Amino acid sequence: MTQPIPQPDLSSRPHDSHAERWMPCPPARLYRAWTQEFDLWFAAPGTVVMDPQPGQPWFFATEYNGHRHPHYGRFLRLIPARLVEMTWVTGKGGTEGAETLLTVEFTAENNGTRVTLVHRGFPHAQAAAENEKAWPLVLAQQEERLK
Repeated sequence: MTQPIPQPDLSSRPHDSHAERWMPCPPARLYRAWTQEFDLWFAAPGTVVMDPQPGQPWFFATEYNGHRHPHYGRFLRLIPARLVEMTWVTGKGGTEGAETLLTVEFTAENNGTRVTLVHRGFPHAQAAAENEKAWPLVLAQQEERLK
């Protein structure tokens, strides 16, 4: 009997961020980018440790302004070509060390995909607002690098 995968407790962290973008590629391609190809569009080369299975941890680092920024989490739900749900932990300027919940949905639309991203569980409104600004830039970078 499989054990349910524990969800993060967000009850004391009610702040969320959202992003949405249409991309000119199929849902299966974006799903693969989020589960197997972080190094192609987001992570610093050689930093990804990821086995896309529910309950499995993942790690990667990004590089920004000459500094490495670690990202940690675990996969919660995976529906091929439709949904990736994972916990997400970063440091200062990100989740501030809080285990947040990131849900990315892929919906086929107009010969491409509507990506809807909801990031829940920030410890304060400022962290949520900073991520609200950052996620559209990350999705734009993803689209550019997947071309």
